[in-house]
Amino acid sequence: MRTVSGIQPTGNLHLGNYLGAIKNWVKLQQESECLFFLADLHAITVPNDPSELSANCRNMVAALVAAGVDTKKSILFNQARVPQHVELAWMLICNTPMGWLDRMTQFKEKSGKHKQRSSLGLYGYPVLQAADVLIYRATHVPVGEDQKQHLELARDIATKFNNDTGQDVFILPEPYIGATAARIMSLRDGAAKMSKSDPSDLSRINMTDDDDTIAKKIKKARTDADPLPGKLEELEGRAEATNLVGIYAALEDSTPQAVLDQHAGKGFGDFKPALADLAVAKLSPIRDRYEELRQDESAIDAILRDGAERAQTLAQPTVDKAYAALGLLRG
Repeated sequence: MRTVSGIQPTGNLHLGNYLGAIKNWVKLQQESECLFFLADLHAITVPNDPSELSANCRNMVAALVAAGVDTKKSILFNQARVPQHVELAWMLICNTPMGWLDRMTQFKEKSGKHKQRSSLGLYGYPVLQAADVLIYRATHVPVGEDQKQHLELARDIATKFNNDTGQDVFILPEPYIGATAARIMSLRDGAAKMSKSDPSDLSRINMTDDDDTIAKKIKKARTDADPLPGKLEELEGRAEATNLVGIYAALEDSTPQAVLDQHAGKGFGDFKPALADLAVAKLSPIRDRYEELRQDESAIDAILRDGAERAQTLAQPTVDKAYAALGLLRG
């Protein structure tokens, strides 16, 4: 079993990033050969500040390692250090019908009313995403609801390339069905995902927040006046309450029903302090380790160089097969 997963190197990592992806990566490396990459080539499909991008990449490495990603067990790298991603992406672009990309919903969402001003890279983003996975002959890819369409496209691209060339260059990756990723919502609006783009800092718990700030944000989180019920189905329609129970369960490696079994009948005046104590206990060691790691840029760059070398060793045979299958002369 070989899994590949990427994450955008954005600033201001928050609790949603940790519980929604990173925590599961840490578990996944115990049962699979894992490649984790920073999607810096994807990041440049939209305008960005170059110095901010490089800083975000290094900070993301520090956060991943602080959270438990083991760079001896797993391969951690950034795309830009593995040029084979771009080589394969071009070959796949030349084999992917535009009609397939026209159906991708994320381009429509990200370009909005400015489609004609969006970059070609943003339009072709899903093909690079397919290359990210196919290049390592990954057997499984962890995907959330918003990425299922992209994995289906990667499988379609792989099938078409193999059929068109008559060569078995790619294997078709399967979605990874493991622990369900927590879907963490805003502390101010239970209907919106926790996001760094929310103008209110009270809407999220940043991974750099100190203990007092974490406790204050949980105390100020929006809730309702009713106590916690004893059954999960009785939380229906109570988005903010459901979110806080879900955060507690994810931090505790438990289930929402188990949390209700423990706290049924309690009001949020009792539940919020318990959640704050749990959040501080789980997050403060990660924050402290993160702050220590991010100060050592040379160590972070050494991690990325080592990861890139290992990734290139796995990627090159697939790229060579793709070149040969297309009749391209090299060497």
